[in-house]
Amino acid sequence: MELLFVTVIGAGIGFIVRYTMPGREHHGALLLPAVAAATTAAVWVALLWAGLTFDGGWIWLISLAAALVVSVALALLLPRRRVEHDQRLLHRLLNA
Repeated sequence: MELLFVTVIGAGIGFIVRYTMPGREHHGALLLPAVAAATTAAVWVALLWAGLTFDGGWIWLISLAAALVVSVALALLLPRRRVEHDQRLLHRLLNA
């Protein structure tokens, strides 16, 4: 049950990052929440396998921090890459 809770909280972190970071017009509305939720769930399960207990505070902190770090990194990287790709495509189409 805790896996569900932490995944939903991770998706919430993704929503917060989406609407607080610039460049959100360059990716879909659910991309960052989905990536944050998946990251949270994967890190949670990996930490459970590593021996942390679900009722400890560290597993929550590490899982949610991983969601924050990954979603912020994606929010910073994706718009820049998208603009570069769109400019290359426009240049290629205009020269064809």
